[in-house]
Amino acid sequence: MKIAIVCYPTHGGSGVVASELALGLAERGHEIHIVSYATPFRLRQFSQNVFIHEVEVASYPLFKYPPYALSLATKLADIHEEYNLDIVHAHYAVPHAASAFLAKQVLRCSKLKIITTLHGTDITLVGADKSFHRVIKFSIEESDGVTAVSNYLRQKTMDEFELQNNIEVIYNFIDTERCRGAGRECAREKYAPNGEKILMHASNFRPVKRVSDVIRIFARVRDQIPAKLLLVGEGPERLFVQQLTKELQLTEDVWFLGEQDYIENLMNCADLFLLPTEQESFGLVALEAHSCGVPVVGTRTGGLPELVIDGETGFLRPVGEITAMADSALTLLTDDVLNRKFRKNARERAVNCFDHQLILPQYEAFYDNVLGQ
Repeated sequence: MKIAIVCYPTHGGSGVVASELALGLAERGHEIHIVSYATPFRLRQFSQNVFIHEVEVASYPLFKYPPYALSLATKLADIHEEYNLDIVHAHYAVPHAASAFLAKQVLRCSKLKIITTLHGTDITLVGADKSFHRVIKFSIEESDGVTAVSNYLRQKTMDEFELQNNIEVIYNFIDTERCRGAGRECAREKYAPNGEKILMHASNFRPVKRVSDVIRIFARVRDQIPAKLLLVGEGPERLFVQQLTKELQLTEDVWFLGEQDYIENLMNCADLFLLPTEQESFGLVALEAHSCGVPVVGTRTGGLPELVIDGETGFLRPVGEITAMADSALTLLTDDVLNRKFRKNARERAVNCFDHQLILPQYEAFYDNVLGQ
Protein backbone atom coordinates (compact mmCIF):
# COMPACT_ATOMS: atom_id res chain seq x y z
CA MET A 1 0.00 0.00 0.00
CA LYS A 2 0.98 3.62 -0.53
CA ILE A 3 0.06 5.57 2.58
CA ALA A 4 0.45 9.24 3.47
CA ILE A 5 0.61 9.77 7.24
CA VAL A 6 -0.22 13.32 8.33
CA CYS A 7 0.94 14.21 11.82
CA TYR A 8 2.47 16.79 14.10
CA PRO A 9 6.25 16.46 14.48
CA THR A 10 6.25 17.18 18.22
CA HIS A 11 7.20 15.00 21.20
CA GLY A 12 3.55 14.36 22.09
CA GLY A 13 1.96 10.94 21.91
CA SER A 14 0.31 11.40 18.50
CA GLY A 15 3.58 12.34 16.81
CA VAL A 16 5.40 9.40 18.40
CA VAL A 17 2.70 6.90 17.47
CA ALA A 18 2.45 8.21 13.90
CA SER A 19 6.22 7.95 13.50
CA GLU A 20 6.38 4.44 14.93
CA LEU A 21 3.46 3.43 12.72
CA ALA A 22 5.33 4.75 9.69
CA LEU A 23 8.50 2.84 10.58
CA GLY A 24 6.61 -0.37 11.33
CA LEU A 25 4.57 -0.28 8.13
CA ALA A 26 7.67 0.55 6.08
CA GLU A 27 9.42 -2.51 7.51
CA ARG A 28 6.45 -4.56 6.33
CA GLY A 29 6.97 -3.34 2.76
CA HIS A 30 4.47 -0.49 2.52
CA GLU A 31 5.42 2.84 0.94
CA ILE A 32 4.99 5.56 3.56
CA HIS A 33 4.87 9.32 3.02
CA ILE A 34 5.14 11.47 6.13
CA VAL A 35 3.50 14.88 5.72
CA SER A 36 4.11 17.55 8.35
CA TYR A 37 5.51 21.07 8.81
CA ALA A 38 8.78 19.56 10.07
CA THR A 39 10.44 16.15 10.18
CA PRO A 40 9.24 14.19 13.24
CA PHE A 41 12.15 13.60 15.61
CA ARG A 42 11.96 9.82 15.34
CA LEU A 43 12.26 9.97 11.56
CA ARG A 44 15.33 12.18 11.25
CA GLN A 45 17.47 9.25 10.17
CA PHE A 46 17.00 7.60 6.79
CA SER A 47 14.52 4.75 6.72
CA GLN A 48 13.81 2.67 3.64
CA ASN A 49 10.30 3.10 2.23
CA VAL A 50 9.71 6.29 4.26
CA PHE A 51 9.54 9.60 2.40
CA ILE A 52 9.37 12.94 4.21
CA HIS A 53 7.33 15.83 2.79
CA GLU A 54 7.54 19.11 4.69
CA VAL A 55 4.65 21.51 4.26
CA GLU A 56 5.85 25.01 3.47
CA VAL A 57 3.53 27.82 4.48
CA ALA A 58 3.99 31.14 2.72
CA SER A 59 3.51 34.30 4.74
CA TYR A 60 1.39 37.01 3.14
CA PRO A 61 0.61 40.41 4.68
CA LEU A 62 -3.04 39.78 3.85
CA PHE A 63 -3.23 36.84 6.29
CA LYS A 64 -3.11 37.42 10.02
CA TYR A 65 -2.12 33.75 10.48
CA PRO A 66 -0.35 31.43 8.00
CA PRO A 67 -2.93 29.26 6.16
CA TYR A 68 -1.44 25.90 7.16
CA ALA A 69 -4.59 23.87 6.45
CA LEU A 70 -4.69 25.09 2.85
CA SER A 71 -0.98 24.49 2.33
CA LEU A 72 -1.37 20.98 3.73
CA ALA A 73 -4.27 20.23 1.38
CA THR A 74 -2.23 21.40 -1.60
CA LYS A 75 0.76 19.29 -0.53
CA LEU A 76 -1.42 16.18 -0.17
CA ALA A 77 -2.89 16.72 -3.62
CA ASP A 78 0.60 17.10 -5.09
CA ILE A 79 1.85 13.95 -3.38
CA HIS A 80 -1.11 11.92 -4.63
CA GLU A 81 -0.58 13.09 -8.21
CA GLU A 82 3.09 12.08 -8.05
CA TYR A 83 2.84 8.80 -6.12
CA ASN A 84 -0.77 7.62 -6.62
CA LEU A 85 -1.61 7.14 -2.93
CA ASP A 86 -4.07 4.58 -1.62
CA ILE A 87 -4.70 6.14 1.78
CA VAL A 88 -4.23 9.42 3.61
CA HIS A 89 -4.02 8.62 7.32
CA ALA A 90 -4.69 11.81 9.30
CA HIS A 91 -3.65 11.88 12.94
CA TYR A 92 -6.04 14.44 14.47
CA ALA A 93 -9.30 15.56 12.95
CA VAL A 94 -8.31 19.23 12.69
CA PRO A 95 -6.72 20.37 10.62
CA HIS A 96 -5.34 17.13 9.18
CA ALA A 97 -8.55 15.26 8.31
CA ALA A 98 -10.17 18.47 7.07
CA SER A 99 -7.18 19.17 4.82
CA ALA A 100 -7.24 15.57 3.54
CA PHE A 101 -10.92 15.94 2.62
CA LEU A 102 -10.18 19.20 0.79
CA ALA A 103 -7.30 17.56 -1.11
CA LYS A 104 -9.60 14.71 -2.15
CA GLN A 105 -12.15 17.21 -3.47
CA VAL A 106 -9.47 19.16 -5.32
CA LEU A 107 -8.29 15.94 -6.96
CA ARG A 108 -11.85 14.76 -7.64
CA CYS A 109 -10.54 11.33 -6.70
CA SER A 110 -13.08 8.99 -5.15
CA LYS A 111 -10.58 6.12 -4.91
CA LEU A 112 -8.32 7.92 -2.42
CA LYS A 113 -9.35 6.84 1.08
CA ILE A 114 -9.12 9.00 4.21
CA ILE A 115 -8.56 7.44 7.62
CA THR A 116 -8.65 9.60 10.73
CA THR A 117 -7.12 8.59 14.05
CA LEU A 118 -8.41 10.48 17.07
CA HIS A 119 -5.82 10.95 19.82
CA GLY A 120 -7.76 12.98 22.34
CA THR A 121 -6.91 16.66 22.24
CA ASP A 122 -8.90 17.09 19.04
CA ILE A 123 -11.95 15.81 20.93
CA THR A 124 -11.49 16.68 24.61
CA LEU A 125 -10.05 20.19 24.16
CA VAL A 126 -10.42 21.42 20.59
CA GLY A 127 -13.72 19.61 20.12
CA ALA A 128 -15.15 21.33 23.17
CA ASP A 129 -14.69 24.70 21.43
CA LYS A 130 -17.97 25.39 19.64
CA SER A 131 -16.17 27.24 16.86
CA PHE A 132 -14.53 23.95 15.83
CA HIS A 133 -17.34 21.55 16.67
CA ARG A 134 -19.03 21.52 13.26
CA VAL A 135 -15.85 21.12 11.19
CA ILE A 136 -14.59 18.31 13.46
CA LYS A 137 -17.89 16.46 13.15
CA PHE A 138 -17.84 16.95 9.38
CA SER A 139 -14.22 15.77 9.07
CA ILE A 140 -14.91 12.62 11.05
CA GLU A 141 -18.12 11.79 9.17
CA GLU A 142 -16.45 12.33 5.79
CA SER A 143 -13.58 9.99 6.66
CA ASP A 144 -13.68 6.52 5.12
CA GLY A 145 -12.45 5.02 8.38
CA VAL A 146 -12.01 6.33 11.93
CA THR A 147 -9.97 4.93 14.80
CA ALA A 148 -9.57 6.01 18.42
CA VAL A 149 -6.75 5.14 20.81
CA SER A 150 -9.02 3.96 23.64
CA ASN A 151 -12.56 2.86 24.36
CA TYR A 152 -12.94 5.95 26.52
CA LEU A 153 -12.09 8.24 23.61
CA ARG A 154 -14.35 6.32 21.25
CA GLN A 155 -17.35 6.69 23.56
CA LYS A 156 -16.62 10.34 24.33
CA THR A 157 -16.40 11.11 20.61
CA MET A 158 -19.66 9.32 19.86
CA ASP A 159 -21.43 11.17 22.67
CA GLU A 160 -19.91 14.59 21.93
CA PHE A 161 -20.60 14.62 18.18
CA GLU A 162 -23.57 12.25 17.86
CA LEU A 163 -21.81 10.39 15.07
CA GLN A 164 -23.18 7.78 12.72
CA ASN A 165 -19.69 6.45 11.94
CA ASN A 166 -18.31 3.27 13.37
CA ILE A 167 -15.12 4.06 15.30
CA GLU A 168 -12.58 1.27 15.61
CA VAL A 169 -10.46 1.18 18.78
CA ILE A 170 -6.80 0.51 18.03
CA TYR A 171 -4.62 1.12 21.05
CA ASN A 172 -1.38 3.03 21.05
CA PHE A 173 1.67 0.81 20.93
CA ILE A 174 5.40 0.70 21.56
CA ASP A 175 8.45 -1.31 20.54
CA THR A 176 8.95 -3.04 23.87
CA GLU A 177 12.43 -4.24 22.88
CA ARG A 178 13.82 -0.71 23.25
CA CYS A 179 13.94 -0.99 27.02
CA ARG A 180 15.90 -4.23 27.02
CA GLY A 181 19.63 -4.07 27.63
CA ALA A 182 19.81 -0.38 28.56
CA GLY A 183 22.25 0.31 31.40
CA ARG A 184 20.51 0.97 34.71
CA GLU A 185 23.24 1.47 37.29
CA CYS A 186 25.14 4.16 35.37
CA ALA A 187 22.06 6.37 35.03
CA ARG A 188 21.10 5.86 38.67
CA GLU A 189 24.51 6.96 39.89
CA LYS A 190 24.20 10.19 37.94
CA TYR A 191 20.81 11.22 39.31
CA ALA A 192 20.79 9.43 42.67
CA PRO A 193 24.43 9.14 43.79
CA ASN A 194 23.49 8.04 47.32
CA GLY A 195 21.01 5.37 46.36
CA GLU A 196 17.89 7.53 46.59
CA LYS A 197 14.65 6.33 45.04
CA ILE A 198 13.96 7.89 41.64
CA LEU A 199 10.53 9.15 40.61
CA MET A 200 9.83 10.43 37.11
CA HIS A 201 7.30 12.46 35.16
CA ALA A 202 7.21 13.41 31.47
CA SER A 203 4.70 15.64 29.69
CA ASN A 204 4.20 18.83 27.71
CA PHE A 205 3.74 20.80 30.95
CA ARG A 206 0.25 22.00 30.04
CA PRO A 207 -2.16 22.78 32.90
CA VAL A 208 -4.18 19.63 32.16
CA LYS A 209 -1.13 17.52 33.09
CA ARG A 210 -1.14 18.96 36.64
CA VAL A 211 2.65 18.94 36.96
CA SER A 212 2.31 20.99 40.16
CA ASP A 213 0.62 17.91 41.66
CA VAL A 214 3.72 15.93 40.72
CA ILE A 215 5.84 18.33 42.78
CA ARG A 216 3.50 18.18 45.77
CA ILE A 217 3.34 14.37 45.65
CA PHE A 218 7.11 14.22 45.48
CA ALA A 219 7.43 16.61 48.44
CA ARG A 220 5.39 14.20 50.59
CA VAL A 221 7.45 11.24 49.41
CA ARG A 222 10.76 12.97 50.08
CA ASP A 223 9.61 13.86 53.60
CA GLN A 224 9.51 10.12 54.30
CA ILE A 225 12.39 8.65 52.27
CA PRO A 226 15.45 9.91 50.34
CA ALA A 227 14.27 10.49 46.77
CA LYS A 228 14.96 12.31 43.51
CA LEU A 229 12.54 13.48 40.81
CA LEU A 230 13.26 13.57 37.07
CA LEU A 231 11.04 15.93 35.05
CA VAL A 232 11.10 15.53 31.27
CA GLY A 233 9.45 17.99 28.88
CA GLU A 234 8.79 21.64 28.14
CA GLY A 235 5.65 23.73 28.17
CA PRO A 236 3.74 26.71 29.55
CA GLU A 237 3.73 25.48 33.17
CA ARG A 238 7.47 24.92 33.46
CA LEU A 239 8.35 28.28 35.04
CA PHE A 240 5.53 27.92 37.57
CA VAL A 241 6.68 24.40 38.42
CA GLN A 242 10.25 25.60 38.89
CA GLN A 243 9.05 28.32 41.24
CA LEU A 244 6.96 25.83 43.22
CA THR A 245 9.99 23.54 43.47
CA LYS A 246 11.98 26.41 44.93
CA GLU A 247 9.22 27.39 47.39
CA LEU A 248 9.00 23.82 48.69
CA GLN A 249 12.81 23.69 49.02
CA LEU A 250 13.12 20.78 46.61
CA THR A 251 15.58 22.33 44.16
CA GLU A 252 18.48 20.01 45.02
CA ASP A 253 16.33 16.92 44.50
CA VAL A 254 14.51 17.78 41.26
CA TRP A 255 16.09 17.50 37.81
CA PHE A 256 14.56 19.51 34.95
CA LEU A 257 15.76 17.63 31.86
CA GLY A 258 13.81 19.35 29.06
CA GLU A 259 12.61 17.48 25.99
CA GLN A 260 14.19 14.10 25.28
CA ASP A 261 13.86 12.30 21.95
CA TYR A 262 14.16 8.89 23.57
CA ILE A 263 13.44 8.48 27.26
CA GLU A 264 14.09 4.75 27.62
CA ASN A 265 17.41 5.21 29.43
CA LEU A 266 15.79 7.62 31.86
CA MET A 267 12.83 5.29 32.36
CA ASN A 268 15.21 2.44 33.07
CA CYS A 269 16.61 4.26 36.08
CA ALA A 270 13.20 5.15 37.54
CA ASP A 271 11.53 3.31 40.41
CA LEU A 272 8.15 4.92 39.85
CA PHE A 273 6.36 7.09 37.28
CA LEU A 274 3.91 9.82 38.34
CA LEU A 275 1.00 10.81 36.08
CA PRO A 276 -1.59 12.82 38.07
CA THR A 277 -3.17 14.16 34.88
CA GLU A 278 -6.64 15.68 34.65
CA GLN A 279 -7.36 14.18 31.22
CA GLU A 280 -5.64 11.32 29.41
CA SER A 281 -7.15 9.66 26.37
CA PHE A 282 -4.64 6.81 26.55
CA GLY A 283 -1.35 7.71 28.22
CA LEU A 284 1.48 6.72 25.88
CA VAL A 285 4.11 7.84 28.37
CA ALA A 286 2.60 5.47 30.95
CA LEU A 287 2.98 2.67 28.38
CA GLU A 288 6.63 3.67 27.90
CA ALA A 289 7.05 3.37 31.66
CA HIS A 290 5.39 -0.05 31.77
CA SER A 291 7.55 -1.22 28.87
CA CYS A 292 10.59 -0.48 31.01
CA GLY A 293 9.04 -2.27 33.97
CA VAL A 294 8.16 0.90 35.88
CA PRO A 295 4.89 1.04 37.87
CA VAL A 296 2.65 4.10 37.47
CA VAL A 297 0.87 6.10 40.13
CA GLY A 298 -1.70 8.26 38.37
CA THR A 299 -5.32 9.28 38.13
CA ARG A 300 -8.41 7.22 37.44
CA THR A 301 -9.40 9.23 34.40
CA GLY A 302 -9.97 8.87 30.66
CA GLY A 303 -8.33 5.89 29.01
CA LEU A 304 -5.62 5.42 31.64
CA PRO A 305 -7.46 2.57 33.41
CA GLU A 306 -7.41 0.66 30.10
CA LEU A 307 -3.61 0.62 30.36
CA VAL A 308 -2.68 0.77 34.05
CA ILE A 309 -4.26 -2.02 36.10
CA ASP A 310 -4.96 -0.60 39.55
CA GLY A 311 -3.34 -2.76 42.21
CA GLU A 312 -1.31 -4.78 39.71
CA THR A 313 0.80 -2.50 37.48
CA GLY A 314 0.33 0.68 39.48
CA PHE A 315 -2.20 2.64 41.50
CA LEU A 316 -4.93 4.96 40.19
CA ARG A 317 -6.52 7.59 42.41
CA PRO A 318 -9.06 10.39 41.85
CA VAL A 319 -7.82 13.59 40.20
CA GLY A 320 -6.34 15.98 42.76
CA GLU A 321 -5.98 13.39 45.54
CA ILE A 322 -2.35 14.29 46.21
CA THR A 323 -2.13 12.63 49.61
CA ALA A 324 -3.59 9.36 48.34
CA MET A 325 -1.17 9.30 45.40
CA ALA A 326 1.77 10.06 47.69
CA ASP A 327 0.72 7.22 50.02
CA SER A 328 0.47 4.88 47.03
CA ALA A 329 3.91 5.94 45.85
CA LEU A 330 5.39 5.30 49.29
CA THR A 331 3.75 1.87 49.38
CA LEU A 332 5.61 0.88 46.22
CA LEU A 333 8.86 2.59 47.12
CA THR A 334 9.19 1.09 50.60
CA ASP A 335 8.17 -2.51 49.87
CA ASP A 336 10.82 -4.12 47.66
CA VAL A 337 8.86 -7.35 47.21
CA LEU A 338 5.74 -5.50 46.10
CA ASN A 339 7.77 -3.21 43.85
CA ARG A 340 9.37 -6.17 42.06
CA LYS A 341 5.94 -7.75 41.57
CA PHE A 342 4.49 -4.56 40.09
CA ARG A 343 7.54 -4.07 37.87
CA LYS A 344 7.12 -7.59 36.48
CA ASN A 345 3.38 -7.07 35.95
CA ALA A 346 3.96 -3.74 34.21
CA ARG A 347 6.48 -5.17 31.79
CA GLU A 348 4.28 -8.16 30.97
CA ARG A 349 1.29 -5.87 30.43
CA ALA A 350 3.22 -3.81 27.87
CA VAL A 351 4.66 -6.82 26.03
CA ASN A 352 1.49 -8.93 25.98
CA CYS A 353 -1.03 -6.21 25.12
CA PHE A 354 0.63 -3.19 23.50
CA ASP A 355 3.73 -4.31 21.61
CA HIS A 356 4.02 -2.99 18.05
CA GLN A 357 4.04 -6.52 16.65
CA LEU A 358 0.50 -6.94 18.02
CA ILE A 359 -0.94 -3.56 17.00
CA LEU A 360 0.58 -3.03 13.53
CA PRO A 361 -1.39 -5.94 12.00
CA GLN A 362 -4.57 -4.33 13.35
CA TYR A 363 -3.82 -1.18 11.36
CA GLU A 364 -3.04 -3.23 8.25
CA ALA A 365 -6.32 -5.10 8.58
CA PHE A 366 -8.17 -1.80 9.05
CA TYR A 367 -6.54 -0.36 5.93
CA ASP A 368 -7.49 -3.44 3.92
CA ASN A 369 -11.06 -3.19 5.15
CA VAL A 370 -11.34 0.49 4.20
CA LEU A 371 -9.81 -0.11 0.76
CA GLY A 372 -12.24 -2.97 0.18
CA GLN A 373 -15.34 -0.93 0.98
